[in-house]
Amino acid sequence: MTELLGIPMQASDRIDVYSGVSRMAGKIWAALHSAEATPSKSAALLVHPTSNFMGHYLLAPLAERGIDAVGLATRYIGNDSSLTMENCVLDVGAAIRFLRERGYEKVVLIGNSGGGGLAALYQSQAESPTITCTPAGDPPDLTRADLPPADALLQLMAHPGRAQVLTDWIDPAVVDEADPWTRDEELDIFSGRIRPPFPPEFIERYRAAQFARNRRITAWVREQLDRLAAADGELQDLPFVVHGTTADPRFVDTAIDPSDREPGTMWGPTEVANMMPASLAHYSSLRSWLSQWSVDESNCDGALHMSRISVPALVMYGTADQVCFPSYATQMFDAVSHDDKRLVPVTDGLHYLSGQPEKIAFVADTVVDWLREHDLAR
Repeated sequence: MTELLGIPMQASDRIDVYSGVSRMAGKIWAALHSAEATPSKSAALLVHPTSNFMGHYLLAPLAERGIDAVGLATRYIGNDSSLTMENCVLDVGAAIRFLRERGYEKVVLIGNSGGGGLAALYQSQAESPTITCTPAGDPPDLTRADLPPADALLQLMAHPGRAQVLTDWIDPAVVDEADPWTRDEELDIFSGRIRPPFPPEFIERYRAAQFARNRRITAWVREQLDRLAAADGELQDLPFVVHGTTADPRFVDTAIDPSDREPGTMWGPTEVANMMPASLAHYSSLRSWLSQWSVDESNCDGALHMSRISVPALVMYGTADQVCFPSYATQMFDAVSHDDKRLVPVTDGLHYLSGQPEKIAFVADTVVDWLREHDLAR
């Protein structure tokens, strides 16, 4: 059985969602797939900052195995240009509180893909809140929020956070933010001058240049926010474009962070995905950049927050995943400071297990068996 859930949402003090209908509804939405054989007292909640998980591939398989499963859509569904990670934390908290009020005794939080950093951030702040504002100094204050902790945390084909991923992926050959065609040929992995396998000294220089570019954008964002503050008007934010956001050398050279993956990206050839409008992080507001994309200022550092959780943790990764590489999984697994943790590869698993029903079944079986071992499947 499938049910649409309307979950009360804590409103923001600024307009960061374009749709007036969405803002006035005062709700976020989720899809509940219920186990039909025996009523479940446990619920699995799948989260992502912006993707629509109401149709997630794992919902029905978990319900078929006796675990009610909920796919959440945050207030930023399909549009992360003004996304604030701290508001996503509020949305996850609202969903867990809603499920507990419905009578679920156990709630298991599953972060998939970009939901990995969010899930870690949420559980960390639910157990021991420390964040009093966004990096721009705005609400919410998570130390004053009602954030019920989950009973366990799962990371599924996940990465540690959007700021780290963008920094790993951002194109350091872009030297003029207003002109994507002005490029540093010494760092251009698409020019044909530099070919894989890339030597270690090139990778080191490339990575340093990626960090430098992220920090240049952050410095520019701070300057623009200072100008807005000095103007003393009602306008508090501005949009901007980021060119070249899918240029991780791992997309081109599969010997780096080796796995079973094919060269390229989930969005097609790397050079195309790097510039196409529909791929990662091309549009942002100033305040959103600090919250989700700034490598130095974002609060969403998945490894840091995984180190702060006390609940059981299961980390699963696909060995053929073109998006979340094996090192992302081991980074989050190694960060967990207690021993009740497990790392499970999904052999030949793609990022969303598209066209791989046997892999979906393996993931669902693994998750349910692990929950039963921990008395979390009721």
